[in-house]
Amino acid sequence: MDSQKEALQRIISTLANKNDEIQNFIDTLNHTLKGVQANSSNILSELDEEFDSLYSILDEVKEGMINSIKQEQTRKSQELQSQISQCNNALENSEELLEFATRSLDIKEPEEFSKAARQIKDRVTMASAFRLSLKPKVSDNMTHLMVDFSQERQMLQTLKFLPVPKAPEIDPVECLVADNSVTVAWRMPEEDNKIDHFILEHRKTNFDGLPRVKDERCWEIIDNIKGTEYTLSGLKFDSKYMNFRVRACNKAVAGEYSDPVTLETKALNFNLDNSSSHLNLKVEDTCVEWDPTGGKGQESKIKGKENKGSVHVTSLKKHTRSGTPSPKRTSVGSRPPAVRGSRDRFTGESYTVLGDTAIESGQHYWEVKAQKDCKSYSVGVAYKTLGKFDQLGKTNTSWCIHVNNWLQNTFAAKHNNKVKALDVTVPEKIGVFCDFDGGQLSFYDANSKQLLYSFKTKFTQPLLPGFMVWCGGLSLSTGMQVPSAVRTLQKSENGMTGSASSLNNVVTQ
Repeated sequence: MDSQKEALQRIISTLANKNDEIQNFIDTLNHTLKGVQANSSNILSELDEEFDSLYSILDEVKEGMINSIKQEQTRKSQELQSQISQCNNALENSEELLEFATRSLDIKEPEEFSKAARQIKDRVTMASAFRLSLKPKVSDNMTHLMVDFSQERQMLQTLKFLPVPKAPEIDPVECLVADNSVTVAWRMPEEDNKIDHFILEHRKTNFDGLPRVKDERCWEIIDNIKGTEYTLSGLKFDSKYMNFRVRACNKAVAGEYSDPVTLETKALNFNLDNSSSHLNLKVEDTCVEWDPTGGKGQESKIKGKENKGSVHVTSLKKHTRSGTPSPKRTSVGSRPPAVRGSRDRFTGESYTVLGDTAIESGQHYWEVKAQKDCKSYSVGVAYKTLGKFDQLGKTNTSWCIHVNNWLQNTFAAKHNNKVKALDVTVPEKIGVFCDFDGGQLSFYDANSKQLLYSFKTKFTQPLLPGFMVWCGGLSLSTGMQVPSAVRTLQKSENGMTGSASSLNNVVTQ
């Protein structure tokens, strides 16, 4: 009976997943259909605009040619009219002179005849008819303004749609997710020397498999990529996965998208748990601030002590990432601030705040940076059973490193009320590496990745990140992958570092 129920549950789960997959595909098809309709309408409008532009150019060219023909016609007509007018004047004068010469033949008196003959000779010498060119200045030929658009017609007949680059292919094997960076690599299915650049699009998602249409973030675009590989660095992994797609572009148009690829982005995400903080700490998700008015004014009693907490403003910057298989939320991350009087998770001199996500397996990493004026702070982990009066490192349920800049400067590892002084410089930023299954908690200089100290133990309960601050503030970066340098150091230095057992030989604080 039980085995049949388990089998039926598996079948139900398989069917539910398949139905979800099919529904997502239907949503994708509907989204694509709407895209086809919208894009077709846009392309038709652009086509009309292109042809209208061609028509406009042809009309302009035609108008210009018509004007050229009319101007030539006017020029030649004016030249010929001028010649006609000159010839008419010359002809009129010549006819008048001819008539005068003819009448002069009838003169009988020798003296008058001689006088008329001299006048005729002088007038003939000056007559415009004998100085007039009888060759037309222009011809009636207009063939120099004829056109032959046969080549242009052939060219217009060859008009066609732009050549579109083929879709690239993303190679998941060549893609790399490491150190808060994602490298995406792709290739073209065949060589295309007309490709000018690529466009890479990415977005975060909490769904594996094909990208979903509904309830997803917008695609972010990286344009003008010249190569076939691109690295996105400094990412905030606040989702389980990231979708990627790429398209090739020539000088004129972008091609089809590649098949999308989904890459897993594992990381531990957590906020500070407002409900777990001391009354004198003002905490809102990623911010913590010392508020002496929140408690009963114990500030005067704690100034000389190491583990008191007057926290200055702490801006916990959250490079959030999710996707880690083990952490589970122990409290709501975006709750409204708790009423101060109702908080009693930590009290007395335990100025502590915990993270809101439990670590139950796997390897995880986060970083903490103290403000320059911070007098005292601790960074580490603790079991959920840490008592309300307990301070980090002073019980067998918590591990931490502690920095004290009040009266005397000390830097030490602490566990079970034992202290191990650390003969290293306090770094600007501390990296915390927690290997739950391997029973290791290591602290690093976050910038140089120098190992500061390691606890070796066996964790028997879920762990919570823990923090204590006095007279200063901290900034926290979560959602970070374990850096490659830390992984390498873990392999080479494991077993060579200090351990929790070494604290048994040091003086109790």
